[in-house]
Amino acid sequence: MRLRALLAAAAAALLPACSTPPASELPPSAQEEGAAPASTPAPPAATRAPAAQAPAKAASGTAFEGAHATVTPREHIATIDRTTPPEDLWQRIRQGFAMPDIDNALVREKMAYYAARPEYLQRTFNRSRMYLYHIVEELEKRGMPTEIALLPMVESAFNPMAYSRAHASGLWQFVPGTGKRWELQQNWWYDGRRDIVDSTNAALDYLQYLYEMYGDWQLALASYNWGENAVARAVAKNRRAAKPADYAHLSMPLETRHYLPKLQALKNIISNPEPLGIVLDPIPNQPYFATYTKLRDIDVQLAAKLADMSVDQFIALNPGFSRPLIRASVTPRIVLPADKVDIFHENLQKLDEQSLVSWKTYYPKKGESLESIAKKYSMTVAHLREVNGISPRSRSMPSLLVVPANGRAAVAMAKLPIMYAPPIPITYRRIYHTVKPGETLASIAKRYRVSAEDMKRWNPKGAIVGQRVTMEVRAAKGKPRAQAKGKRRA
Repeated sequence: MRLRALLAAAAAALLPACSTPPASELPPSAQEEGAAPASTPAPPAATRAPAAQAPAKAASGTAFEGAHATVTPREHIATIDRTTPPEDLWQRIRQGFAMPDIDNALVREKMAYYAARPEYLQRTFNRSRMYLYHIVEELEKRGMPTEIALLPMVESAFNPMAYSRAHASGLWQFVPGTGKRWELQQNWWYDGRRDIVDSTNAALDYLQYLYEMYGDWQLALASYNWGENAVARAVAKNRRAAKPADYAHLSMPLETRHYLPKLQALKNIISNPEPLGIVLDPIPNQPYFATYTKLRDIDVQLAAKLADMSVDQFIALNPGFSRPLIRASVTPRIVLPADKVDIFHENLQKLDEQSLVSWKTYYPKKGESLESIAKKYSMTVAHLREVNGISPRSRSMPSLLVVPANGRAAVAMAKLPIMYAPPIPITYRRIYHTVKPGETLASIAKRYRVSAEDMKRWNPKGAIVGQRVTMEVRAAKGKPRAQAKGKRRA
């Protein structure tokens, strides 16, 4: 407490214009730390935007305090020596800063707010260590400013499990509708909004699209928070009134007005943390993780064990999985620490198909209850609900469940990133096919567009002429649910 008080005093001394942050800005809970609500632009064609060009400079001579900003182009960036790659990833991020700076009372307020909460900042920095290198690499490939690598600190505090009241999920806080628009897979098994690689690609695609729309990174970021149509209307309104149409002059909601100052405050802190007493431990400027694509159906627990990781560590890199069983037909890729890929592959090759999975799908029969199914498989009802993403308050029976194979409950099951509110209805159903002469499991699998490995697992006796084989196929889509009302990117 004494350290916190000293840091707060130091921040106040450095930033005399700061004011007390509103109660709504207190550090979020551990469950939704850093989560932010989501916006509702009308979806254009979901095509990848071309690489963004250098951001346009703000007009000189503008100086607005209070709700507005003093905008300063970062012309000193050109003087940085980039001939030798830095060893520290933070330095690499600093060298890529390219957006105009904002300097106003709100920025100073946010800096004091963060400086007074070093534990919160440290948790955020620690979580970012696994993801930052990948994000920075992707930004540099696209020619985008590296300030954007800090955006998940504002959106989710780098918590891939962050989930907002508006149903925004993941590091980049996509709501279901915008996730689909930018091709993020969302189903009962998996949520690409939480996937580190896929969600980063989608977020950067979206931000590039917004930059191409305005030619201005500040308006692009405001659109990411508020919604592109809302910003477009605000810009048009100012133009009709013969007012400047840049970010500093727009009338916008309080959340969006505070959004860029938060990012600027974090940028200022990372640029020069020492005066605020903030410790910024170096991050090696090298890949933290790599992808593995030769995947078979496998238990999450076993996958972590084969990679010599804890389940928590595995989930931190693979937060998109919503069940204890990874279905290779749904998502054939996992993410592992770069130094764990070889050991995972070697261990995986030693095991046969049957030993990789201890869970199976189960279709409840008419009249069955969660209680009776849990008893049948030696589970508690709470555990059955947990692994199937069924809210404790829900009284409906899903059409598909996962249960332990061979009646054995996974008693050591660690907590998984359960998706309690699936964004779309369950989309798999069981069907049967009577085998005809000349047919094989492989040919039947091809006909019904399922994987041959799945067909073998579902039908261990093979394809016998005249007998039925079973398979799980995607169900026809029903009427989509109405989206919950929320503010960003619906």
